[in-house]
Amino acid sequence: MKRSRKTKGKQAKAPARAKSAPKKARRAKAKKVSPVPRGYHTVTPHLVCRGAADAMAFYQKAFGAREIMRMPMPDGGIAHAEMQIGDSRIMLGDEAPAMGASAPPTVGGSSVNIFLYLKDVDKVFAQAKAAGATVDMPPTDMFWGDRYAKLTDPFGHKWSMATHVEDVPPKEMARRSAEFMSAQG
Repeated sequence: MKRSRKTKGKQAKAPARAKSAPKKARRAKAKKVSPVPRGYHTVTPHLVCRGAADAMAFYQKAFGAREIMRMPMPDGGIAHAEMQIGDSRIMLGDEAPAMGASAPPTVGGSSVNIFLYLKDVDKVFAQAKAAGATVDMPPTDMFWGDRYAKLTDPFGHKWSMATHVEDVPPKEMARRSAEFMSAQG
């Protein structure tokens, strides 16, 4: 082997062969994908409705919801839609019993309650009532420090809403809770 001046006295090295990067390293180089998509939280309610388009219009009027997207079904119904209420999303779609998606019964309510924390519970409660919600409990100052209200939307879903108005220390909360429970009879 002939040596060049630069390598005089040194053994010339053969070029290093490119090694195939392990799968894990290749995945790391690919764009990192968040396990929870941007705009979502860990828990996202998914509502099944009879008349999802009407439910979306109601949620816009009642809660100031903003439509993010909708996927129509061939029959004109909604297979899947998403709306933003404050900093949270809800998913919804029309009833599809063959897929195991059933809406709450018209009479009798739902076993699920969706809870909203709001800047002004009285204002949003009035909006929801004007939009057609049924009042279950008007806004009331509660022992745990929230001004709290409940209603049922025209699609059978239960909603609770509150504005946090006071941080109540544990001992005071226990006292107020006992007082509240005894007043309930």
